[in-house]
Amino acid sequence: MLIKISSSAIWSKAWPILFALLFFGLIIVVHELGHFSVAKFFKVKINEFSIGMGPALFKRKKKDTVYALRLLPIGGFVSMEGEDEDSEDENAFKKKACWKRVLIVAAGAFMNILLGLILILIMKSTSDYIGTNVIAAFDDEKATSAHGIMIGDEIVEVNGRSVLTDLDLTYNMMSDKDGVLDIVVKRNGEKIELNEVKFDMIEYEDGTEAIYFDMYILAEEPTFLNVISSSFLETVSMIKIVYNSLFDLITGQFSLRDMAGPIGTVDYIADAASTSVKETDFSYILVIISLITINIGVFNLLPIPALDGGRLFFLIIEMIRRKPINQKYEKYVHAAGFLLLILFMVVISASDIIKLVNGG
Repeated sequence: MLIKISSSAIWSKAWPILFALLFFGLIIVVHELGHFSVAKFFKVKINEFSIGMGPALFKRKKKDTVYALRLLPIGGFVSMEGEDEDSEDENAFKKKACWKRVLIVAAGAFMNILLGLILILIMKSTSDYIGTNVIAAFDDEKATSAHGIMIGDEIVEVNGRSVLTDLDLTYNMMSDKDGVLDIVVKRNGEKIELNEVKFDMIEYEDGTEAIYFDMYILAEEPTFLNVISSSFLETVSMIKIVYNSLFDLITGQFSLRDMAGPIGTVDYIADAASTSVKETDFSYILVIISLITINIGVFNLLPIPALDGGRLFFLIIEMIRRKPINQKYEKYVHAAGFLLLILFMVVISASDIIKLVNGG
């Protein structure tokens, strides 16, 4: 039997994936532009500015810099004179003051976080309301209020983790396993500890359980001031979520299955984009992509060899010692770190593929 597939049906499946890939391209461009622009500002000679990895699809040389677009959309790089090799050029990376090199290396991650902040600002400024961490109401016949939480309470801490926004509140509660939380609220300007607050649990089809959120939070009408303050606080919340997620992964709260690599992330973005268009509500996709770009920025700052954070670690040691570590040893460390990162990406990508084949 032959089945006719219309071009519109193909496009409806293809465009969310294309959107996700374009978004990843934007993250890469923004990140590398951070390194590039600060390096240019400090007059560092740049040999190549590349988007993508692998074989070059396009190359063009302008002054001393080669601009390239490469086949694989999995990264990019700014190749600076004297970054990984000895150079006598007065504009070589290694010839610059250590604090300048710190700013150049950190600029990529900073730009990713800044992009996340801009996306959050767009989302908040176009939303009908701004969420808070203040309790506005409870579900009928729910017992949470019997544990001492009251309408008007501002939740400022859950299980020892600070709560700045409704995003913090949701993450800290949903990551709990047994539904029994230690909560700190602010009431009439005074902090009150409420220990072992019991929430009902709901079970999903896959057998996992999560807290039933039986409270409603206060929603405010957007104003210039609360949009700005809420956007900055939510950016801080997303940065905290990245670190908390890593801690939960290391301590066994989350497993490898709970993580997403490039393939899984593209799938999430594509689903979010498709849902947002269908429901004509773009807040969800903006939250997803802002969290991803902030995640990438923060992850790059971790002191892991081959990442920006690994390079920053060596630069900080240089600032303390007032002399650089032997470049040969630093190259060995970064090479080993790069191999481990590639291995990790292979493992996490395989996990992504298995989840996609199994339908999630």
